[in-house]
Amino acid sequence: MYKLTYSTMFDPPPEMHSRFDAALKEVRSQLGAKHALHIDGEDVHAQQHRDKRSPIDRDVVLGAFSQATAADADRAMQAAKAALPKWRATPVAERTRLLRKVAQLIEERVYQISAALALEVGKNRMEALGETQETADFFTVYCDDFEKQQSFDHVLPNDPLPNAVSRNRSVMKPYGVWVVITPFNFPFALAGGPVAAALVTGNTVVLKGASETPWAGRLLADCLRDAGLPPGVFNYLSGPSAAIGDALIQHPHTAGVTFTGSYDVGMKIARQMIQGRYPRPCIAEMGGKNACVVTAKADLERAAAGIVRSAYGMGGQKCSALSRLYVEDAVADELVAKLRSKIAALGIGDPTRVENWFGPVVSEKAQRDYARYVEQLRTGGATIVAGGEVLTQGAFANGYFVTPTLAEAPADHALWREEMFLPILMWRRIRSLDEGVDLANDSDLGLTAGVYGSDEEVKSFLDRIEAGVTYANRPQGATTGAWPGYQPFGGWKGSGNTGKAIASFYYLAQYMREQSQTIVE
Repeated sequence: MYKLTYSTMFDPPPEMHSRFDAALKEVRSQLGAKHALHIDGEDVHAQQHRDKRSPIDRDVVLGAFSQATAADADRAMQAAKAALPKWRATPVAERTRLLRKVAQLIEERVYQISAALALEVGKNRMEALGETQETADFFTVYCDDFEKQQSFDHVLPNDPLPNAVSRNRSVMKPYGVWVVITPFNFPFALAGGPVAAALVTGNTVVLKGASETPWAGRLLADCLRDAGLPPGVFNYLSGPSAAIGDALIQHPHTAGVTFTGSYDVGMKIARQMIQGRYPRPCIAEMGGKNACVVTAKADLERAAAGIVRSAYGMGGQKCSALSRLYVEDAVADELVAKLRSKIAALGIGDPTRVENWFGPVVSEKAQRDYARYVEQLRTGGATIVAGGEVLTQGAFANGYFVTPTLAEAPADHALWREEMFLPILMWRRIRSLDEGVDLANDSDLGLTAGVYGSDEEVKSFLDRIEAGVTYANRPQGATTGAWPGYQPFGGWKGSGNTGKAIASFYYLAQYMREQSQTIVE
């Protein structure tokens, strides 16, 4: 039986395409509506709304989305605080029942939500379907895991007292009101995952969606609302980060934060959370500058497939995207020829169409950044092997389209160290696997990494690589493709601040604090 994951999405059954097309038609017919915030169990329209246009075609207005203010943020926090005692006391069986209902609703709406994601973010249909299904799986996996962990309530041995019974217990309890701040690139999954984790462990939640992608958060809020969560347990805000992001982080009711985004912003939030009257938890996933090493013993066809998928999937706009490639000189020319062929074969255009795999970047700023980086490559001595163009003519005129780019760059080029978050892959020749691993580790970030080589080389790579998520000889993606229940996802060094990965054995415990209980009878 077919199960959609990021590994299996490259060969879907035909029915998936026909159902997506039908949903896309339905969603397009409803574009332009006004969308509300969700506070204390009610959908609430802010005083101001902002039109969101599709990066595929700027003439297409997806909807008008409420712009929350600091006052709205305070209302949401107050509602979450008021709902906390009852939600925390709700039996685990009831909490998981409600959250499994959320998963069920997401799956029932998977095609409609995916169509909206494709239009809003610019990802292709299979990427959008994958993200939506991943979100449903987050809710299910975290419910299952919380139950398997016995709600983190464990009986310990009694004290060895001769004349009394002294019972001991370790109990994990929720922190309180948890703030979730999400990025634009996976606005449904990277909202739904931490929201599910915070809720199943007994916290209440205020979600702040990315400014570029307010529709995704609203669609998630619809699923949580319709699942019947009590008022105030989950709240959703959309709007500019400057207006509400700081208000949420600094709010006196904020007990913990999950943030996904850039290193600079993540570090700022982590520092804010550690300061104050007492430290508060922050789970920050802060991007990657991900590397892949290809040795002379690699299967080059497999390597080329995985490299293209990881470097250019979602337009390179994901923290796990491949951006640094190190190839043993003996096979470099052959591999690059294969990469050029595969890049040339990528369908570029409206990603809601089945023939197009590579859609637009998310915004005008991203398109400008792409042009600036390409110019930096050229002036810095790099050779553009493929791509390097901003597309502005014909069918591309109204969107933010660029070409997937491959550049051979000198060792001292500054962009080896900068997370561009765009479809730009830099590569260079190396003499050995050891040199490749040394170069891969020479980064302040350590999210994902990949290798193509022999069994012995893979073992050596895994022993030495400094990254939280690793892949070996994987055609489905050299550095991308983690799925809840299959691959935990979290970074080392500047890519993450907790050392714990999303959907791992250790993730849910971060949303709780331990209390030791001793009772003498």
